[in-house]
Parts: sequence; structure tokens; C-alpha cells
Amino acid sequence: SQSPEAFFTHVCGLRTVMPSNPYDAKGLLIASIENDDPVIFLEPKRLYNGPFDGHHDRPVVPWSGHALGNVPTGYYKVDLDKANIVRPGNDVTVLAYGTMVWVSEAAARESGVDAEVIDLRSIWPLDLETIVNSVKKTGRCVIVHEATRTSGFGAELAALVQEHCFYQLEAPIERVTGWDTPYPHAQEWAYFPGPDRVGAALKRALEGK
Repeated sequence: SQSPEAFFTHVCGLRTVMPSNPYDAKGLLIASIENDDPVIFLEPKRLYNGPFDGHHDRPVVPWSGHALGNVPTGYYKVDLDKANIVRPGNDVTVLAYGTMVWVSEAAARESGVDAEVIDLRSIWPLDLETIVNSVKKTGRCVIVHEATRTSGFGAELAALVQEHCFYQLEAPIERVTGWDTPYPHAQEWAYFPGPDRVGAALKRALEGK
């Protein structure tokens, strides 16, 4: 019930993978098994029933009704080191993985922000080229993950974007994450980065605040 991906990325020699949908899950798993390196393969439990968008008050649409739920029975692979641009956009780049891909898509749609949402798929090694090209195009970056903020993998992503895109950034890099410290009597959903929080970060990035 935790989000320990940052711990594994800190271990030299380990690859860390987190799919956001059934199609990628099978392709990445086959690629992981065939890879010579040890691979930590993380599956967000929230995605087992369908592409959860962060709205806890709405029924989850099952994978059987989604295109990415149609998984071929035959052999195929998804490259371990290749991110996927799931939503093209021009105003701000969103870096996400796992469940947060769907939450970020919902946030972009509901906020009306022309956001480019990138599903990292492989957390480490990263597809740095896709990230850098997108941020240089949009000039803004929002990072979204379910893990806690302090020492979360979003900090590494922010550092890489700053190093490679400093002169193209037009606003501070935003991070939307889980809370560091749970507060008493909070509902379970309160810890989860939802589309409202992501949408607010998108707008702050556009305003440069």
C-alpha cells in the first residue's frame, strides 16, 4: 500500500518500471523478463479495475470498455526505456506514471489546459530525450506522483528538467504528490493527488507563479 519506487531507483543496477494500462503491462513485463538487468516491476493496485481518473465519487470504467484493455494474446514487447506521449499539448508538460497518468489526463481535460501528458513507463532508466524535447517545446513542467513529496522521485525529475531545460523554462517546476504526513481523521482519498490539485498546478505553471 506504499509507493516505494524512489527507493529502487537509488539502487545501482536495478531497472524500475511502472505501467499505466494492461497493454503496456504485458509488453513491459515481457521486455523485463528478457532483459539482462534485474527489473523491479511495480503495478498500481488502483488500476486493476480500470483507468482510475481520481474521481472517487464516480464508478470506474472497466478495462473491457477501454482500447488499452485489449491485450493481444501473442508475443509483443514495449521498450523499457521509451516513454509514451499519451496526450499531445503545447502549453505545459506533465510527467507522470502509473495511476497518475489517468489523473493528469483528467486534470488537463477538466481544466482546459493544453497539457502534454507523458507516461514515463520506465522510471529508471528514463527516456530523457522525450522529456527534454517536450519541456523545451512547452517551457513549463508539472510532475505528478502518488508517493510522498519529500525525497520522492519527482525531485529527481525536477532536477533533470532544470539541468537540461533551464533556459527554456518560463515558470517554476511544479510537483503534485502525496502528502508527507497524514492528518488525523482524513478520508483515504484525501492523501491521493486528484485532478483538482493537478489542475491547479497546471494553471499556476501557466501563470508563472
